[in-house]
Amino acid sequence: MAAAERDGSEQGRESPLTGPGERLALNGMGSFEWNLGTGTLLLDVAGMAVFDLEPEEFDDTPEGLGLRIPADDSARLADTVIEVLDGGGETYGSYFTVRRRDGRDQWTHTQGRVLRDADGRPLRIVGIVRDATAELAHATVLRKLETARAQQATIVQRTTEALSRAVTVDDVTAALTGAGALERLGADGLALGLVENGAIKIIALSGETLEILSERQFTRLDGSLPLSRTVLTRTARFVTSLAELAGEFPLLADYLSRIRYAAAAYLPLIAQAQAIGGLVLFYRRRTEFSPEERNLCLGLAGIVAQSLQRALLFDQEREFATGLQAAMLPRRIPEITGGEIAVRYHSAWSGREVGGDWYDVIALPRDRVGIVVGDVQGHDTHAAAIMGQLRIALRAYAGEGHSPSTVLARASRFLAELDTERFATCMYAQVDLETGGVRAVRAGHIGPLIRHTDGRTGWPNVRGGLPLGLASLFEREEFPETRLDLVPGETLVLCTDGLVEEPGTDISQGMDALAHAVRSGPQGAGALADHLSDRLWERWGSGDDVALLVLRRAPDPGTHRAPRIHQYVHQADPEGLSEARYALRQALRDWGVPELADDVELAAGELLVNALLHTDGGAVLTMEVLPEPVRRIRLWVKDRSSVWPRRRSPGEAATTGRGLLLVDALASHWGVESRGDGKAVWCEFDVAGVRRGGG
Repeated sequence: MAAAERDGSEQGRESPLTGPGERLALNGMGSFEWNLGTGTLLLDVAGMAVFDLEPEEFDDTPEGLGLRIPADDSARLADTVIEVLDGGGETYGSYFTVRRRDGRDQWTHTQGRVLRDADGRPLRIVGIVRDATAELAHATVLRKLETARAQQATIVQRTTEALSRAVTVDDVTAALTGAGALERLGADGLALGLVENGAIKIIALSGETLEILSERQFTRLDGSLPLSRTVLTRTARFVTSLAELAGEFPLLADYLSRIRYAAAAYLPLIAQAQAIGGLVLFYRRRTEFSPEERNLCLGLAGIVAQSLQRALLFDQEREFATGLQAAMLPRRIPEITGGEIAVRYHSAWSGREVGGDWYDVIALPRDRVGIVVGDVQGHDTHAAAIMGQLRIALRAYAGEGHSPSTVLARASRFLAELDTERFATCMYAQVDLETGGVRAVRAGHIGPLIRHTDGRTGWPNVRGGLPLGLASLFEREEFPETRLDLVPGETLVLCTDGLVEEPGTDISQGMDALAHAVRSGPQGAGALADHLSDRLWERWGSGDDVALLVLRRAPDPGTHRAPRIHQYVHQADPEGLSEARYALRQALRDWGVPELADDVELAAGELLVNALLHTDGGAVLTMEVLPEPVRRIRLWVKDRSSVWPRRRSPGEAATTGRGLLLVDALASHWGVESRGDGKAVWCEFDVAGVRRGGG
């Protein structure tokens, strides 16, 4: 019945696209009519052929097509039809799969038109079905080709982007061998060589098993190996059989048999009409090189060649610049008596690795030493040249015996008169290691850091002026001096801002980090300089030049029989007094006379308070054992004031004036002595007769 109705329907109704005599003529295309009211689906003969159905297999229902349409595709097709029917649409189209008798999947396309009554209710769907395998196969080829082109464009773009940031030859090799580099190049292995003195030097290898090629790091440029022949002929070579290549180049046969690759592209690196090297890209599974892939390899070689040429020129310029800078810095540091000095210099990791930072150590009259660190604005050869001239000028002014303030004023005038718009910051100090006196001046630079004998660190308030050059331009060449005392065993650290400053962060973070590193570092000047370089330069100073100078005054422990300690108490250091008292008590315990601690602490506190309140500056506290003729403890408090203290007799209501009276009552003797540019108040405590608590 259904077959008869179908035959009758086909005889009395034309396909939506064809007449009766044309249906079978259209290869792979048929028509259908779907009665939505009865649920019958009628296919013409060509439509049955599209679905690979025989008349006895099909029951004229949409569900009957499930014999050939997979469930997922059938559900998706049903959703498409329902969406059109419910949405009031007129047409739809969709691709789906037909599973043919021979097991082959056939891509099929259907296009339908919805016929509705006057009220818009859907009655029938008429349309066509056709074999779309060839159509989609062609589209798939196009998509694959387009995908390959997109991948090639991505490879070129990513490689260009990575190499655009490469400045040095090391940067280029890092970009080609670092994480993700081979994937970026679309290869499985890489070898890069540069022409050098009539040979090819392999400068980069990346990829599994390729490390064995490092055994032939240098290859004569004689054409005996494929890479050297590629460079000599300037002709790329694409190899799909390494075994055949080994037969042609016996010298390489042993190496090629041990690497796990199937194909390779040997590419010359040509820049400015010269072959500067060669690049080999290795592939594990490639069996051929299409024209597009060959062009891609040649394009990559061109990008690498240009980057290497630029990097080689940069390295040559940097070598010249760093040589110039090294010539501008002092070749040796003079020997000093009473202490030790260490200097370190690090070039920036970026740019030309040359800048205007410098250090210097200058031997001065009367056994003093001048120490300086500075920084000329800029990071180029001009900054280095200006630095060299300024360093020599400052050294000359210091060697003439001028005061620190005069040295910087003359150096500022010298820089202002040069044909340059650069300015410079500077920290300069004259140090007398015999007395520990320091005269420090600053010109727009960070001040010194001091590590005390008890391990504490502090940034003394060193007054400063404008940077050199600017000070003269604005006619403000005042560089006020600050007097400091470096007691035996203390360390002075000078540096340029590259050691404590990182872009985007507050400089106080770097200064705190430096102070912490100094506190935890070793005692010796050289060891401490290395410690600071290792801990801080890579963290803070990698993007800037760094000059570092460490000066340590020789410790003065006295002798086992007559020990001695020193402590500097800064006027602006609220913890200094308590630290000094603790140091005194600890020393007396170590020396075996802890019973004197209370008296000595009290006397020291009075003398220190007098010095800090009534003088302009800090005070140096010294305590020592005097063994002859009678063992006793002597306490010294030295300051820079020439005014001697007077013992007074305060009234009952007075709040001051009792300090020396208290010292006189506690100590067996006391007195005042002139000391250079200041004075020292001392007092002694007899040990004889005191019960020895510590032995």
